[in-house]
Amino acid sequence: MRVVQKFGGSSVADAASIKRVAQRIVATKEQGHEVTVVVSAMGDTTDELLDLAQQVSPNPRAREMDMLLTAGERMSAALLAMAINDLGHTARSFTGSQAGVITSEKHGDARIIDITPGRIESALEEGDVVIVAGFQGVSQSTKDVTTLGRGASDTTAVALAAALGAGYCEIYSDVDGVFTADPRIVPGAHRIPEISYEEMLEMAANGAKILHLRCVEYARRENVPVHVRSSFSDKPGTWVKHIDEEDSV
Repeated sequence: MRVVQKFGGSSVADAASIKRVAQRIVATKEQGHEVTVVVSAMGDTTDELLDLAQQVSPNPRAREMDMLLTAGERMSAALLAMAINDLGHTARSFTGSQAGVITSEKHGDARIIDITPGRIESALEEGDVVIVAGFQGVSQSTKDVTTLGRGASDTTAVALAAALGAGYCEIYSDVDGVFTADPRIVPGAHRIPEISYEEMLEMAANGAKILHLRCVEYARRENVPVHVRSSFSDKPGTWVKHIDEEDSV
């Protein structure tokens, strides 16, 4: 089965974390799956790049900001590919553009128009693990590098899962799934094993930061099951998917 996994910035925050994520990816590969991985920038890299830009230029052009900010995810992708190669599996990293993520031309908040995953398909067929830099693509009209807005690596992952015909998309972060409230604030909050796209959209619209709103919209439209899990544990997490009325009774 084809599987898409996405790892957030906290999951790839440093060298040790990247090695741990590589082991998890290899374990999935060794279960017989074809694995495509989407990664965010390491830890606070994006914020650090934003601060650096402000020090250099008080009002940078949006095009150059996108060129700068996409570097963070490219670093994560290359380092993760190196870690997987050291575990005895071949991995190949791609920028959003190389992965075929075609977007609108609005810098800083572009939308995915299409995905042409030919290079990913070829790499998977050759037995490689594919690592894609999240949060970025290439404008259909200008051919410039674009970014998809903060948190949009989730959307990249779901869009790739749909384009590749993946069985599901796993979103790894530092939480153990979707909870009735923030478990770091509300001690009595409990994990929800399964939740519908509609319920998840409502939570995202009300400020829950578990999944990006656009990501959930995309998942619902393309009917991609999303598995929200922690990269720091093996807990079962939460499935976000279409739930029939009979299932919910």
